[in-house]
Amino acid sequence: MINKKVIVTGGAGFIGSNLVQYLVANNYEVTVVDNLLTGHLSNLESTYDNLNFIKGDIRDFELIDQLMKDIDTIFHLAASVGNKRSIDFPLEDAQINVIGTLNVLEAARKYNVRKIVTSSSAGIFGELKMIPINENHPIDPDTPYGSTKLCQEKLCLSYSKLYNLEAVCLRYFNVYGQNQRFDAYGNVIPIFVYNIIHDIPIKIFGDGEQTRDFVHVNDVVMANVNAASSHKISGAFNIASGESISINELVSILSSLTDKKVSVSYLNKRPGDVMHSLADISLAKKNINFTPSTKLLEGLREYFTWASDFYKK
Repeated sequence: MINKKVIVTGGAGFIGSNLVQYLVANNYEVTVVDNLLTGHLSNLESTYDNLNFIKGDIRDFELIDQLMKDIDTIFHLAASVGNKRSIDFPLEDAQINVIGTLNVLEAARKYNVRKIVTSSSAGIFGELKMIPINENHPIDPDTPYGSTKLCQEKLCLSYSKLYNLEAVCLRYFNVYGQNQRFDAYGNVIPIFVYNIIHDIPIKIFGDGEQTRDFVHVNDVVMANVNAASSHKISGAFNIASGESISINELVSILSSLTDKKVSVSYLNKRPGDVMHSLADISLAKKNINFTPSTKLLEGLREYFTWASDFYKK
């Protein structure tokens, strides 16, 4: 059981805002740090009056240092996210994911924070050698993003060995759900849904037979909470649904949720995109009691409804 004083970096972002909503609803004392470059204050509209919001950047050590006194747990979600973004902006990717994480860790060490739960990525694995992917799968990232997230993991775990700081690294696969907005660098689900709502043809890079393991944001939130509540647990864990579908199947499901005719075009495969993805989540289930509960059809229907309402505003 964690005490009620926590920090959420990147708390105005997609996953962070959903985590903050859960924490506030369960009476945690929450401080959110976000520079709002990719996060949005509107994501915190329902919780803003019940938290401490700091507009700031994790690359600013003095700011982070000032916030850590008496903190029990850090949920570290602030990041530069995405393979394509990291290829376009590799220096920024490294500054945020590596130096920013070091700032958080140094401040945590200084003030004896009990635990850090950091958001990692399946991008650390690179092109897959076996399916399903367990935590011992060879690590060979294909992009700066995968490399910096791996460095972030290693930094957190090394601090857990050197100091009195527990560190759990959650390797997210393809997360989707409410508050996830259209972003050309983002997840395929919000891009496809945005295009369908706005009558824009869907572009698939490759033949569409590539597979992905999609996990709902509510399940990711519980993974974070369970990881923080775990007693003397440090390590890296896959966070996914444990099931995969092809991109073509995804388009078929999304098409079934609308009366619109969905147009699809196929383009060349992009550099850095893996062909198949499917997670073994047994280690997370054993160590942090992670059991995803949202089925894909249910989650997609919920997200389609949220996005349809959001883009009408």
